[in-house]
Amino acid sequence: MRRLAFLAVPVDDVTTPEALDWFAHAIAGRSCAQVCTVNPEFVMAAQHNGAFRAVLQAAPLCLPDGQGLLWASRLRGHTLRERVAGSSFVWRIGARAAADGWRIFLLGAAEGVAAAAAQVLCAAHPALQVVGTYSGSPHPDALPAILAQVHAAQPDVLLVAYGAPQQDLWIAANRAVLAVPVMMGVGGALDFVAGVAQRAPQWMQQLGLEWLHRLLLQPWRWRRMLALPQFAWLMLTQPDAVREI
Repeated sequence: MRRLAFLAVPVDDVTTPEALDWFAHAIAGRSCAQVCTVNPEFVMAAQHNGAFRAVLQAAPLCLPDGQGLLWASRLRGHTLRERVAGSSFVWRIGARAAADGWRIFLLGAAEGVAAAAAQVLCAAHPALQVVGTYSGSPHPDALPAILAQVHAAQPDVLLVAYGAPQQDLWIAANRAVLAVPVMMGVGGALDFVAGVAQRAPQWMQQLGLEWLHRLLLQPWRWRRMLALPQFAWLMLTQPDAVREI
């Protein structure tokens, strides 16, 4: 699988079907693997957060989540084939899990959101096994209760909605004791699935304007959004901003 580095942050040139096949292989191997969904905000956050950068560099699968990555890869002659957006990928995981018998655990988000998301996913895929939901917390004091829930449920896939970078750092710190074959941070995806947050219309997603939709709905995010023009500037001005690794 071809891997690119965006300012030293890895991104795999993977399609949605290939990513799902990767999940299947990891589940069969019981590998306790961490999956990250990289977007331009991740890339910029990793420039000043060494712990987060190390987690991304160590992850065996980094999905290309963000139109900005596709734009930058084309600009620098290393074209990524597809955007694998975490918010959409959760639905595809649900479909594949229902078909292949994977056991799913939804962790995080606000109280009741994971349970509501599980109901929606199971309604769409009646054969889906969501073996547990729990809001929990990334705080260390919450870990014993989370471990008890996860170990009792024995999932194949753990989807963690604590927001980035907390969810990714938390998975990396607890990956061994969680002992789940595949663990992935999903940010606000469970909010979208449960219907408590509205995702951008398809045309805005295709034009790479999902950030604008989120900013209009959540204007408090404006500081985080400053990462996007910074990312674009570095992609335009640094010849080695994107390279194969």
